[in-house]
Amino acid sequence: MLSRPKPGECEEDLLEFQKQFLAARASAAATVVRKADKRKGASEEVRKGGADRDVVSLQDFPDLPPILTPGPTKKSKVAGTRVHFAEEDLEDIIEEHDQHITAVISKIVERDTSTSTITAPVPTGEAFPRVFHRSEIASVAMPKSGKVSIFAQKMAAKRAAEAGKSSEASTTAPQYGSSMGSVNDENKSSQRTGVDESCLVTGEGLRSSTGYEEAQRIHRENVQKLKALSQEEILQERDRLMAQLDPKLVAFMRSKRESKTTQENTSPAVEPQTVDIEHSHHCTVTVSSKISSKDEENPGSLSVDDFPVKPQKEWVNMNNVEFEKLEWTKNLPQTRQTKTKKGMQARFSLKGDLIPPDADMPAYLGLHHHGEEAERAGYSLQELFHLSRSQFIQQRTLSLQVLGRIVKKAKQGEFASVLKGSVLRLLLDAGFLFLLRFSIDDPIDNVISASIGALHSLLVSQDDEEYLDKTFSWYQGSKVFPFIPNQEEEEEEDEEEDEDELEKGFINKTTRKADKQKDKEEKKPDFDVARYDAIKGLLKTKFHHRLRYILEVVRPPASVVLQIFDILTRVARHSATACSQLLDCPRLMETIVREFLPLQWSVEMESDDLGPSSLHGVPCAAAMKCLRVLAASGRHAAARLLNTFDMKSRLSRFVVQEPQDLPLLKEEAVRLSTETFRLWAIAAGYGQACDIYRELYSVLVGILQSFPSLITSCKGNTTPVTLSIQRAAAVITLLTHVTQTAGCTSELEAQLHSTPIDTEPQVPPPAVSWADITGLLPSVDGCLRRCLQEISRNNVWDLLQPFTTASINFLASYYKAAGLQPSLNTVLCNEEVEKLTDTMLLPFLHHTTVQCMWDSLRSCSAVSNQLSCAPLPESVSSIVTLSCAGGKPPFSLPGQKSPYPILTAVLNLICSITNIHKGLVGKFSFIMGYKGLQNYLREISECPTPPVTPSSNWLLRHEYHFQYFVLSLLYKVTAMYPEHSQHASLCHSVSITLLSRLLPGSEHLAHKIISSFTFNPVFMPEGSSGGPQAADLSDILHITSDAKQVLPGSVAAVSVTPSRGALLEEAFKDLPSIQACYLIHFAHMKQALDYSKVVYQERTCFVWTAMLPEAKGPILPSDWSFLPLINLYNKVANAETKGNNVNSLPPDLVNTVTRNLQWILLLETWRPSSLQTIPTAAKLARLACVFLTGSDLFLEGPVHSYTAALTVFYCQPKFMESLKLDAPLPGLASFYDFYMDLLEQFEAVSFGDPLFGTFVLLPLQRRFGVQLRQVLFGEHVSSLRSLSVPLKEFPIPLTLYTSPPEDNLNLLRLYFRSLVTGALHQAWCPVLYVVAISHMNSFIYSQERVTEEVDAARKNMLRKTYLLVDEGLKKHLLYYKRLSSNSPVGFDLYDTLPPLREKYLQAVTERQQQAKEAI
Repeated sequence: MLSRPKPGECEEDLLEFQKQFLAARASAAATVVRKADKRKGASEEVRKGGADRDVVSLQDFPDLPPILTPGPTKKSKVAGTRVHFAEEDLEDIIEEHDQHITAVISKIVERDTSTSTITAPVPTGEAFPRVFHRSEIASVAMPKSGKVSIFAQKMAAKRAAEAGKSSEASTTAPQYGSSMGSVNDENKSSQRTGVDESCLVTGEGLRSSTGYEEAQRIHRENVQKLKALSQEEILQERDRLMAQLDPKLVAFMRSKRESKTTQENTSPAVEPQTVDIEHSHHCTVTVSSKISSKDEENPGSLSVDDFPVKPQKEWVNMNNVEFEKLEWTKNLPQTRQTKTKKGMQARFSLKGDLIPPDADMPAYLGLHHHGEEAERAGYSLQELFHLSRSQFIQQRTLSLQVLGRIVKKAKQGEFASVLKGSVLRLLLDAGFLFLLRFSIDDPIDNVISASIGALHSLLVSQDDEEYLDKTFSWYQGSKVFPFIPNQEEEEEEDEEEDEDELEKGFINKTTRKADKQKDKEEKKPDFDVARYDAIKGLLKTKFHHRLRYILEVVRPPASVVLQIFDILTRVARHSATACSQLLDCPRLMETIVREFLPLQWSVEMESDDLGPSSLHGVPCAAAMKCLRVLAASGRHAAARLLNTFDMKSRLSRFVVQEPQDLPLLKEEAVRLSTETFRLWAIAAGYGQACDIYRELYSVLVGILQSFPSLITSCKGNTTPVTLSIQRAAAVITLLTHVTQTAGCTSELEAQLHSTPIDTEPQVPPPAVSWADITGLLPSVDGCLRRCLQEISRNNVWDLLQPFTTASINFLASYYKAAGLQPSLNTVLCNEEVEKLTDTMLLPFLHHTTVQCMWDSLRSCSAVSNQLSCAPLPESVSSIVTLSCAGGKPPFSLPGQKSPYPILTAVLNLICSITNIHKGLVGKFSFIMGYKGLQNYLREISECPTPPVTPSSNWLLRHEYHFQYFVLSLLYKVTAMYPEHSQHASLCHSVSITLLSRLLPGSEHLAHKIISSFTFNPVFMPEGSSGGPQAADLSDILHITSDAKQVLPGSVAAVSVTPSRGALLEEAFKDLPSIQACYLIHFAHMKQALDYSKVVYQERTCFVWTAMLPEAKGPILPSDWSFLPLINLYNKVANAETKGNNVNSLPPDLVNTVTRNLQWILLLETWRPSSLQTIPTAAKLARLACVFLTGSDLFLEGPVHSYTAALTVFYCQPKFMESLKLDAPLPGLASFYDFYMDLLEQFEAVSFGDPLFGTFVLLPLQRRFGVQLRQVLFGEHVSSLRSLSVPLKEFPIPLTLYTSPPEDNLNLLRLYFRSLVTGALHQAWCPVLYVVAISHMNSFIYSQERVTEEVDAARKNMLRKTYLLVDEGLKKHLLYYKRLSSNSPVGFDLYDTLPPLREKYLQAVTERQQQAKEAI
């Protein structure tokens, strides 16, 4: 490419450039074209064939110069009617008639200045003319319109001085710049036109001696021409000019004329008004009278005195003082707070603090601006959003930093008590998440850093990460729930299609649901996805690709790098899908491993150094933690990190060298070592990276041997000591997972040898055997004993608890795996566990500190203190947090004083060693006698089930582990020593409650509780100690209720219905069958059950992920006791919906329903607290499924007997008082629809069964909605003939149906019609007959003030009743007195009507008779 000439090159250089250009034969940047004049047409030379002019044409450059003042669009009304010929050129016609102002301006001829006098400069004798300073210019009145340069002001002052010397008495010529001149007497003709001088042409810019005269001469010529024209011609010419000129130009001319007229209307004797502003230089500034007049019209307008800074003459372009533009310089108005109910807009400081509305803050803090409420300091969220999109880098950066600080403080709950609403929710609804996403794409480093900081404040909670790291060494602490929000508003799935294909074996239901969800999310816009899941919305925008670019290319400072790793860690905790996207991001993992986990680095720092300014090329603990969380998503992810990204060499590198020997900051080195061991522990939990264990065995033993000295050195709660203890706990956790893996080796080797060759490949045995880990036991045992010696020193004991917990869990896993080894020496193992029990466990359990731990169970419980794990006020559903902001109290489940981690580990160890040596069970029976434990168990069995939220499930899971081990220990003690079963009933209630609370991932624990504890007769001592007889005695003596205890009969009954005691005794004997019935329910969750079993049996080689299933709720619902009955009803409902045969039900349907009803009766009688959380309406609705499942199932003897017993039980007053049908019921979309189905089933298959009729009558009580009664007496009036429930067998008091009197006129008319027509008869439906008679009698005799319609209706009914032919019905309606249980009809009658009623009856009937006679 040829270079351009540069300054300093001579002509010879230019010729050389020309030669090079010609030799290169390159195309020129400008081309020569021959083009005719467009306006004049072809030139004469072109017509004659001569040579054209040379015209230079540049690329992308217009041929004609742009028109500065474009003409208006021409619109002709007659253009469409003109006749045009084909040979006419429209462009030529337009150009020919064009009279635009530009055509006139282009023909301007300059004035002849040949006769003008030219004055030569006066010689001064100096090298250069003297420089004039603007301060030397004399004050002169300048014209109001137009801007005058400093040089023009100087020259005007000079000429004015010269003119004053030559003719002091001359006043005919006005001074330059004067806005008001005397009128020349010669211009009398112009006075007749109303204009004495030109408003546009003033002569400015010409010489002062001739400029004004030239302007007046032109003005007189114009006036003479106007006088020669008539009025009509003037108007036509004006209209033509107005049509051609630009409207903006016309407006400008009019403004000039108006300003001129305003000046002339003022009195000539009045001088221009001036405002003298006195300041240090005593100079004055002239202000036009227009502003003064404006100030007089607006008393509240501004003046110069209002401003702290006075305008001065020396200031450039300050001839006119524009007060509205200087208003910002005024002093701030006083802050005022109006007393109003509406809240004031929140304003924040640059540190993110909320500024009180009445705060008086100085202006130098930089918190005042010119937006709304200028007197208030601070910035609102709207203003910060506006600044974040500013063109100025500093404003964008500052606004993002302030927003990040506001978000951080909001998450800590600092604004919850003073602000209305949620700051985070408001920001997210306003698009804050996408504002940060767009800001990350900014090319400016400062903006990127501020955006990353704000995103870090929004997504990351350092306290959450701290507590998750703390629980890593707990029992099953490495397993965590995904941080997936519970999406409340999702589109409905096509479940029927899935069920059909699942039954045919076509698909996996879970896989199909996941695929459908993925397809829907891909179709949704980013904003809709982020509305319910912020992390998923960000991943959809590929923001992790941008983070990779920032790490790899931008290379931000260390603080930003750490924030990016925290964000990536938070994204990895979201789900396995998010981890997969991070692993698949191009060059992200490579950049992290290469830049932030190098094997060699040269940066050396002292212990007091603040750290490197750049983390690139230096190992970073945050990067190792990010990879650890990614590895926890699954064994496939861990294998990719170990093999593809060469993390094995990094593990070896950072394990071999002690932290103090690493060229890093001491604390950073310890953190890096800790995260290295945790990553290795995660991999070992999958059976991976065990070959490194064999290679580094000597190093690990050396680390174990250094722990006793570490324990001895623990003297204060300092950060280095805490980090060292966490590192030690991570090492023990690693050894625990390696031990669990080694315990699976013998099983896998046996499977490998016994499996035929042609079968599917089996899981290969790990690279570590049981013999490789047996040498670890003495070292860990010694460390644990050394820790337990410090139990009396509270401060040291609190520091050592993480290490102690991890060591006890190691022993539990070791003995659990040892009991499964074929090479186990039972005698030696029993001796070891006996020694462990006598020398360590029992002294530890009898220590006063441990006894205090049992007493603190209730105060630290998350189940009892549900507010301790409640979501924070500022938590939003789209961003999952653990609500640990600000830390947890010491006496809470994750707090420093919590007894749960160490007591859970101890109980786990006890269960492990008692499985090997069952004779040791009796030595631990004293644990169940602790009062603190008993009070805790009693409280958790009675308190409501805590809600499952992301902030509670991670804590509840650990507490449920503790409860499970307590039950397991009690089970072992009771099985070996039945005399220690005094707490069996309490623990049985705990087991039933725990079943309805266990979270996903704990299916194995639920199965163990059902199979060995819940249905164990030993834990229901009432069945063998007179419980059934006590129930019969209670029913006979009416101890529990004053309701009638007669069970409803059956139309198919052939024998006497058994009593409740007999039914309880039979149910107690059938507990094994009941247990089998409920265990069948786990068949549909077999896959989850099998995997949970693998996890809790610690078979690491079969574990696929350390991430628990998503916890949307407990494994079993709160009404799991009704589960078999609900499943059967759903199957019938689905079959009817699909049109299948309902008779295709299981052959053992009667047994299944009977076992379910037996278990419910047992619980309601002997464990009522286990079902008290279920609403009474929900219980009755689920019990009604007996009538909706099958056609005649309820007629079966056992089913009918247990259903009748439960119905009578639920009809007791304490249940009826709590019965609410208008509240939402779990599992029911609408109770009205459910009742309609029940009515239709009753009409079809009831055969008048009293028990079925009782269920139909139960929701018709007076206090419930009138819709149900209207449906029965309206659409289903035929059902009244079958509702033959005897009054003696009806378990509900009739007063609930008759009181208060009915006031719904439509329902009363239905009552009256059914009675009169005979649809409601006393022999067919005695209960509703009594109800209808009672309400009708009260209505027809009512004399309250009502509307005319109601009054006419009741009098009409009374007359019709009086004229009834049916004397029995007439007597019942007129002579009804009150309800009576002794009467065969259910009510008593008056012998004679009371006088008031008799008088009212005669008045109504006589009035009717008189009306008939009048007619």
